Amino acid sequence: MTAPVTRAVVKALTADGADVRFVGGCVRDALLGRESADIDIGTPDPPERVVGLLGRAGIESRNVPRGLSHGTVIAVCDGEHFEVTTLRRDERTDGRHAEVAFTDDWQEDASRRDFTINAMSLSPDGTPHDYFRGQEDLKAGRVRFVGDPATRIAEDHLRLLRFFRFHAWYGKGDPDAAALEACKAAAHTIPLFTSDRANTIPRLSYERAQKELMKLLAAPEPTSSVRAMRDIGVLARLLPESRWTERLARLVAIENQVAEPDRIRRLAALVIDTNYDRPFTDAFWLRASGEIGRFVSLVGVSNSLILHLNRHDPRHLIYELGPAQFRDLVMLAWADQGNDKASRRAMLEIVDTWEPPALPVRGADVVARGVKEGPEVGELLSKVENWWIASDFAPDREALLERLDTLVAERRRG
Repeated sequence: MTAPVTRAVVKALTADGADVRFVGGCVRDALLGRESADIDIGTPDPPERVVGLLGRAGIESRNVPRGLSHGTVIAVCDGEHFEVTTLRRDERTDGRHAEVAFTDDWQEDASRRDFTINAMSLSPDGTPHDYFRGQEDLKAGRVRFVGDPATRIAEDHLRLLRFFRFHAWYGKGDPDAAALEACKAAAHTIPLFTSDRANTIPRLSYERAQKELMKLLAAPEPTSSVRAMRDIGVLARLLPESRWTERLARLVAIENQVAEPDRIRRLAALVIDTNYDRPFTDAFWLRASGEIGRFVSLVGVSNSLILHLNRHDPRHLIYELGPAQFRDLVMLAWADQGNDKASRRAMLEIVDTWEPPALPVRGADVVARGVKEGPEVGELLSKVENWWIASDFAPDREALLERLDTLVAERRRG
């Protein structure tokens, strides 16, 4: 907020005396001493005047979809982007979108925000403005709706999931009781994952719901929120397969000891089951995240590996799966069993210290022995590789070529 580029934007917006303030998450994070990814600015000036003020100062302005009608202008200064939004009040809401009117009343604008910790504003000189005890709630680790929780959720159904996400990141102890009651009453607005998508209630898109859950799972400690979602029936609508909240809790504790938080690994901990067949999670929850492949690979091998991990040489599995996936699966197995700490730690030490070797022979070596390019090359190479792995990766290239010669000769005789 004190960076020169930020001061330049603020100076432009206050050139005619407007009461401009920082708003939203950057204020909340500043009060907590946390870094903030975005700097958002509120102003009583309408968007057309904002564009003019920025232009007068030589600062570029850009529109966003529905931006001007909702009062938002993007200021671009020295490559940095600032969202500048005119103070608003809601005229009509339908649970997903709001029709707004502009205002110059800061408290009226703050009253339309979701949570008290997000409704604070800060003047450029550092003066805080807090109409709903947001600082008190922030200090206490309490996520509380502005005004009546049921009304706030009815205005935007996504706020139901945002409540649990914000509790995961900023809350302490049990979630706010009044908020939980309102969330329970509105649980039916969450998309229901069933084989018949016609049974879903399309008040909230899968994509928006997916993003909120994944942000929640990325929190340092998401378990309290996930348990609360389970207890009031929200989690069952989002992920019908998710029954394993205690395994998630154990995984989070393990990550605190040996790894960084990982939302895909945590999602896998919630849903892995011996009967799990991934009917919907793969197709819908992760299609927008770009991480579906990793999730499928974790869930696809976890059941058998968790049950039989001790029967394998860890190095063989590290070579087959890759270090990252092996590490994930060891932690999932540890979280599933919960009482095999020493052996799991030993496996993690191996994956951290042992580098999988590269197979010393290639398909070209097979072709060089007169084998026609095609499936037969892959089959022979696979047999050589399996022999090499079974021999504890010890045979060198010369030994592998001798083994290849033997296999080629056997195939020709057969």
